[in-house]
Amino acid sequence: MSENAAVKAGAIPPRFERPGILAFLAYLLVIAFLVLSIEGSQLSVLGFFEGLPYMADLFVRMIPPDLSRIGPILSALLETFQMALVGTALGVLFSLPLAIWASKRLSPHPLVYYAARGLISWFRTVPDLVWALFFVVTVGLGPFAGTLALMVDTMGFCGKFFAEAMEETEEGPQEALTALGARRSGVICAAVIPAAMPSFINTSLFSLEKATRSSVVLGLVGAGGIGIELKVAMDLFEYPTAATIIVCIFILVLLVERLSSHLRQRII
Repeated sequence: MSENAAVKAGAIPPRFERPGILAFLAYLLVIAFLVLSIEGSQLSVLGFFEGLPYMADLFVRMIPPDLSRIGPILSALLETFQMALVGTALGVLFSLPLAIWASKRLSPHPLVYYAARGLISWFRTVPDLVWALFFVVTVGLGPFAGTLALMVDTMGFCGKFFAEAMEETEEGPQEALTALGARRSGVICAAVIPAAMPSFINTSLFSLEKATRSSVVLGLVGAGGIGIELKVAMDLFEYPTAATIIVCIFILVLLVERLSSHLRQRII
């Protein structure tokens, strides 16, 4: 009996299709692995509630925030944002040609397509903290290493979404330009990129938000920014100073997110 016939007959239609034996076994394996993962991650509700007093004690030690080092903290915060801004700008710039090569319709050769896709996947797979470690070894401690790490991370993020945005553009204008004798570069610049530009802007602004949050952590490995200030404050048990740093980081991230949201509404 079909679903419509079952409704007419007054019977309740099945909400889900009955899975086959292989699908049922697959579901069981997934559930079993989830249970094992919960055990392996050592989740403990009792341990969490037992640790709440220690968290409350840490918050008490952080109040009131210490503003005696607000000058160096704001300087490190500015360096953090500069790393995020420059790393995002360079990453977006280098992502565009990489995304063109990683687009099936625009790539000049299948080998170029698979090489570009593999490079983007590699950039996305390796965490930005690991890239920061590599670049610290390469160029030394400081914001330059952090900027390079954020640039590579942005290339992996934007390269994927830029390529997908260009593949989703309408083929009509591109075919019309091709019929008029336009070259591949002309079709890309006159039809593909303008059509995908809203998606480019949206992805780039999200990348800036992501880079701002990531740049805070990169300082923990010596890649510049305010992360090293937070690490030193926590290691020396200077909790009021750490509270000031955390509040400054929160304000920076909030301002960048609000600015990004405002720009997306105005531009897109």
